[in-house]
Amino acid sequence: MHEATLTIGQLADRSGVAPSALRYYERLGLISAARTGGNQRRYARTELRRVAFVRISQQVGVSLDEIREALDSLPAGRTPTPEDWAALSRAWRDRLDERIRLLGKLRDDLDGCIGCGCLSLQRCTLYNPGDSLAAEGPGARLVLPRD
Repeated sequence: MHEATLTIGQLADRSGVAPSALRYYERLGLISAARTGGNQRRYARTELRRVAFVRISQQVGVSLDEIREALDSLPAGRTPTPEDWAALSRAWRDRLDERIRLLGKLRDDLDGCIGCGCLSLQRCTLYNPGDSLAAEGPGARLVLPRD
């Protein structure tokens, strides 16, 4: 096979992702591979960038469905250009800014929780006496944006 391609083991070694996860990503359409005459997977080196994008997106809480939607916006049949990646970034900017805001709020709220040790429920930013917020819907109603 052409030296510009990687076996699944090589892609796993280079990306730090287990072969089973790479096969799963392929099944979901996040990455793609060509097949040899013996039906072995061969990945273009450009798939390393896609795997890295999947990994970091997952680490910041982006779902695989959202990741697939973003990757589907990239051109098929050619290596994405910096402009292609910039367009994807612009499309995600508001979503990522909101995640950053929520992470900052969580960090700040946790600082308060660690300080109080839940000994003072009157000051607790997460305290929900009698589950009064249940009527507003599921989830962390005091932390997540309200609809």
